[in-house]
Amino acid sequence: MFNKILIANRGEIACRIIQTAHRMGIRCVAVYSDADANARHVAMADEAFNIGPAASADSYLKADTIIDIARQSGAQAIHPGYGFLSENTGFAEACEANGIVFIGPPSSAIAAMGSKSAAKAIMEKAGVPLVPGYHGKDQSPELLRAEAEKCGFPLLLKAVAGGGGKGMRVVETMADFDDALAAAQREARNAFGNPDMLIERYLTQPRHVEIQVFCDHQGSGIYLAERDCSVQRRHQKVLEEAPAPGLSEATRKAMGEAAVKAAQAINYVGAGTVEFLYDVDGSFFFMEMNTRLQVEHPVTEMVTGQDLVEWQLKVAWGEPLPLAQEQVKTRGHALEARIYAEDPDQDFLPATGTLRYLRTPEESAHVRVDTGVTEGDEISIHYDPMIAKLIVWDETREQAINRMVQALEQYRIAGVKTNIRFLHALADAEPFRQAELTTGFIDDHRELLFPASGPDTGKVLVLAAGFLLEHRKSREVVSTDPWSPFGRQNSWRLNSDYAEPLALQVGEEVVELRVLEQDHGYQITLGDNRYTLQASLQDDYLQAVINGHRLCVYGNLHNDELVLFHEGNSITCKLYRERWETEDLAGDGSLSAPMNGAIVAVQVQAGDKVTAGQTLVIMEAMKMEHAIKAPADGTVSEVFFAQGDQVSEGAELIAIEIEETE
Repeated sequence: MFNKILIANRGEIACRIIQTAHRMGIRCVAVYSDADANARHVAMADEAFNIGPAASADSYLKADTIIDIARQSGAQAIHPGYGFLSENTGFAEACEANGIVFIGPPSSAIAAMGSKSAAKAIMEKAGVPLVPGYHGKDQSPELLRAEAEKCGFPLLLKAVAGGGGKGMRVVETMADFDDALAAAQREARNAFGNPDMLIERYLTQPRHVEIQVFCDHQGSGIYLAERDCSVQRRHQKVLEEAPAPGLSEATRKAMGEAAVKAAQAINYVGAGTVEFLYDVDGSFFFMEMNTRLQVEHPVTEMVTGQDLVEWQLKVAWGEPLPLAQEQVKTRGHALEARIYAEDPDQDFLPATGTLRYLRTPEESAHVRVDTGVTEGDEISIHYDPMIAKLIVWDETREQAINRMVQALEQYRIAGVKTNIRFLHALADAEPFRQAELTTGFIDDHRELLFPASGPDTGKVLVLAAGFLLEHRKSREVVSTDPWSPFGRQNSWRLNSDYAEPLALQVGEEVVELRVLEQDHGYQITLGDNRYTLQASLQDDYLQAVINGHRLCVYGNLHNDELVLFHEGNSITCKLYRERWETEDLAGDGSLSAPMNGAIVAVQVQAGDKVTAGQTLVIMEAMKMEHAIKAPADGTVSEVFFAQGDQVSEGAELIAIEIEETE
């Protein structure tokens, strides 16, 4: 077995690989960018090398530098993880040329599957069922329009290279085709350096079911159960599970055998995933093959009891597969939730910030957390915004869902927006519990997943007041006499009670509470409502009784901002202090950056007339595009940034003189 390997990656997958390698007695070499000098994967590794600035193109994508470090460090093999160079044919070839084992498939297999169009041609020849569409080399707009008409609508435009939902657009009608094609090509060119597209019929109620395959150098191939990854946003997976609910054993076997056939058609070696679209009538169609370990591989590990990274290392060393097909057994049900720094209420806009407060559920045989970050780390614009993967297992799907709901309630993050509340609503939604799964699940159930009303505002504000009051009490030196009025916080006055004002800001609304401290707690007045509150704060844990109702919440107070965590919700409020904000001084026609990122296109110039909804600027952050649109008809008065500029969240991008309406 190898005695030293290099991990050409970062974040949770690098940590995941190091964990298994160390268990097997293998030393690990990490690489890191300037931004990752203090990252968790660097601390976990036996040694680490700096490979350049924060931008991926200047660090984690520098194949020659990584190979030089592997040779310099004496690493016998390189594990690419997923993303970055994991499916880069040139990198695999360079490893082979330098006598370094690439822990993955042969470069020829990566090349065969690296183009989705070429992959479909290979699969068609191998007898694997395909979705109707076009995957030819001719990329002229005229031919693509003709093939779109032939395919029928709705259809899916998909970049032939890459993955992760980049360069993909659903097109409903021919009238939308040209704009969608231009946007998908631009995104594909920026992400993969290749604007070529394929066209597929877009099934309206499909499920995304994928098969984990494994092949060795001896020519053997098996499948290790299937995963359902139907719950997606922007064609990116959000919640995955194994096994796929509702599949018959016959379908499961047919799909698994088709996946192995697909892998063996390209002489595959190592871990791979064959993705299928599974239709309501039980038919399934090849979608693509990912020639690497998948992000969601832990759910397969949880139901099979196997360590897939260990399998990768053994197969790369030349050992045969640890199990034959008939020896593969599954038990129970597993789910994985991807915890992202993003704002679900703003169309899942990527978020940046510092993880100033981070608490995770306790790990056990039922709960697993795969992560590459620790408290205090920064989520930057340079890399994918995934914070962690939360994986749960139990005997049945229902029990596993209950585990997931509970674990999400125990996952608490402050300092950056996350999708935890959304994941909690998703996992606990009745349609999900009933396995009513399609790739359109999130859009189909928006009202359920994005409820208009939240927790009881009154009780939230009273809890916030209790946290702040008890926190202040714990920080102040008071009289040693517990009965002295001078030891109270209520601005005590002789012969009168004085209710202290406490102003809290929730969103844009400022609410004033009146607080009167009493012998055994507080009396809090909010508008016409009066609450009695007893509260006790221990570190970040508040126990409270409000009008006889006992509640327990966690909280994080940073300067004037308090974040409360309760039953999967995080509620932010601030101690209100009147001040002028930048946005108060901006004109109605200003358009600000919704996130940190780069300007990839400016589509107007000063003096241009624009209409409501027209795209003015396109930004990119964390490999996702975001269009800045005109809020109303008007004239562009000034453009503040150009293509290629880096901008900060809140920066004014463009100014418009809004047309007056009568």
